[in-house]
Amino acid sequence: MFAACLASVSLLLAILSGEPAQTEADQPVPKELPDAGDIERLKSRLNLLRAGRSMDQDLYADAAIWIKGLEWAHRYPESMTPADSELQVRALQRAEERLEQLESGETPWKKRKGKLVRGFVSAIDGSVQPFGLIIPAGYDPAQPIRLDVVLHGSSRPVGMSELRFMNRFDQTGDSSETAPEVSYIELHPLGRVENCYRWSGETDVFEAIEAVCRNYNIDRQKIVLRGMSMGASGTWHLGLKHPDRFVALGPYCGYVDTHQFSHTPLPAFVPVDELPWHQEKSLRMLDSIDYAANAGVVPVVACMGEKDVFFQAHELMSRAMEKEGLKLVNLISPGTGHVIDPVTQADQLRRIEEHILNRSDEVPRKLRFVTWTLKYGHCHWIQLLGLEQHYARAEISAVLGEDGSVELTEPINITRFAIRPPVLHRPGARLQIADREIPLPAPQDISSDDELIFEKQNGLWKCSGNRRLIQLRGKQPGVQGPVDDAFTTPFLCVRGTGQPWNAEMQSWADTRLKEFSDNWHQYFRGELPIRNDTDVTEEDARHFNLILFGDPGSNSWISRILPSLPLKWTREQVEFGGADYSAAEHAVIMIQPSPLSSDRYVVLNSGHTFGQKELSSLNYLLFPRHGDWTVIKIGENAPQKSGFFDEQWFPAATTSP
Repeated sequence: MFAACLASVSLLLAILSGEPAQTEADQPVPKELPDAGDIERLKSRLNLLRAGRSMDQDLYADAAIWIKGLEWAHRYPESMTPADSELQVRALQRAEERLEQLESGETPWKKRKGKLVRGFVSAIDGSVQPFGLIIPAGYDPAQPIRLDVVLHGSSRPVGMSELRFMNRFDQTGDSSETAPEVSYIELHPLGRVENCYRWSGETDVFEAIEAVCRNYNIDRQKIVLRGMSMGASGTWHLGLKHPDRFVALGPYCGYVDTHQFSHTPLPAFVPVDELPWHQEKSLRMLDSIDYAANAGVVPVVACMGEKDVFFQAHELMSRAMEKEGLKLVNLISPGTGHVIDPVTQADQLRRIEEHILNRSDEVPRKLRFVTWTLKYGHCHWIQLLGLEQHYARAEISAVLGEDGSVELTEPINITRFAIRPPVLHRPGARLQIADREIPLPAPQDISSDDELIFEKQNGLWKCSGNRRLIQLRGKQPGVQGPVDDAFTTPFLCVRGTGQPWNAEMQSWADTRLKEFSDNWHQYFRGELPIRNDTDVTEEDARHFNLILFGDPGSNSWISRILPSLPLKWTREQVEFGGADYSAAEHAVIMIQPSPLSSDRYVVLNSGHTFGQKELSSLNYLLFPRHGDWTVIKIGENAPQKSGFFDEQWFPAATTSP
């Protein structure tokens, strides 16, 4: 067991950085590394502390991230380098320090300036996830401050990923001496290491933002998103799909599409040519280039090295924006490749600051918003609630008048939308769509804190009333698929423990669950939430997306919801989409809205539809493989058919075009 007495942090920093020690006693560096016993001792100590008092979740995470980093380093030791042993020594000391401080009721890191590491507990799977912070010297908790979210570049997921990431922000001594003289806090999310901020990586960015907002006085109207390389791709991805969450975007050398980027002439790249029709449709929710019009909502200041091998990416986005009547500001760094040029980046930050200072309205009066899915359907005071067809371009343009009235052009591929207060909530406010004024409820019938919903029925728009009084049906925000979307919000895998109808099917489902668990731990940096079907409660069914493994014989929850699913399943056969399949030789993977909770999913027999091969390769390969459903031939483990449900979650659209 590793002794409690450890080398001083200052000396460890000196060893790692080659700089003189900054603080405290000059002690020798212990050669013995932390072992499994040390990790268990720390976990027990933290759990006792957590059980003994009402502990803030963020403070718990601030200590647990160091233990988690050690756990993953020991689970995947093949990733170790000589320098990594020093990081493990430091992580053990950091965990000890924070535990001691929490036990004494102290939290000195909360007041630190300069660099520091903190964490949060993810709502998705209950894992702790780290993030880095850089607090400026002049930060005053009494004054709201701008937040710059900075996304990191590509980093192959290995056992040491957390500890190497945290090392960038782990500072000893009086960090206020090196705190920057800037007007913003920097947040650096880990985003579960390597996924281009897709899926749970996307959720992690927003959870990290919320953690910072809970602990620091952030001006939510001044949140900037920027990043380099994969971080730039993440900036395009998140910024253009959530244009009302950020005041400006600053991508530096990032890809914006799948097909053309995959043909970059680099040895490791895997070309993505024409895909099956349902996979091509799925790219519409990922490729940022399809959301170029939203740069008219949130300003973009991009940068690219003149000799960057990925130069074409920003050229593609520039042409896409031109088609939307916009012009991309793309600063070219002369003579540089795929690196950040400090001079060009300084110009980028200066221009972003100008955008913030020159912004006239926190609530924009003109909106033109484009999406391809209700997953990304919110823009300031408008939210899309229904589409005619997913993965086809949907567009809405609106102008807000001084009196709170709104004029819209005819929405494209949209059947239902909401307008948030205070828009339309003033006396005398009107709504006009194309050339027709839409009657509104009487002022006394409009809730001052609720959205008004507008729906298209028989070709005409009408106001349906306050949102809280209307039960939405069909595909809607947060419940629109595809299968992979179920792992971006809280989910629970449910293992069947009963007698299966078919042993072959059960063996296949058990293997799928095991593979998902292994991939989740290694690549999404958490323990997969799994419970036996007999241990799942009604509250679980309301709170989680239920990911059900097995068949109606083995899994009681599949049996329970089977009458609500668009298939017939017996011991002998599965009837789905107008075809019959042998139940012993086939499995149907699908996602559906949960009949047990209006804002949750149920999924049959699937984790992510991409697997270890893609996760261990290149992040642009992490696109859906099955859509909303697929039929698998178990013996061959090969999809026979795949597709999407229609907008009402009906199976009428389960065949290919």
